[in-house]
Amino acid sequence: MLNCLVVALGGGIGACLRYLTGLIPFKEPFTFPVKTLMINLLGCFVIGLIAALAVKNSSLSPKTVLFIKTGLCGGFTTFSTFALETEALIKAGYIGFAVVYVVLSVVVGVGLAFAGQVVVGK
Repeated sequence: MLNCLVVALGGGIGACLRYLTGLIPFKEPFTFPVKTLMINLLGCFVIGLIAALAVKNSSLSPKTVLFIKTGLCGGFTTFSTFALETEALIKAGYIGFAVVYVVLSVVVGVGLAFAGQVVVGK
């Protein structure tokens, strides 16, 4: 039960951070979802970082790892918004932007998860 509370707390904080990031006054060019892309890429880096830290540092609390990986990153990043924005780009006829968005999200996101681990030295 305590693990559920840890995840809920992290998820709540992550969701609030996601919401607040959405309020940053930034005009997204050409209807390209820059904020969601940045949120998801940052989440990829952080989850890679914490995963490597958890492996490398046995004194890191499993609850801290759960709080950050499942809670904070889970609440902050958003696959459903990514999917909806990709669909909206396609419907609006911005096929090229949709492809770029998907490729950047997936390829750069996976790369950043690796980069987070490299930073730790794993």
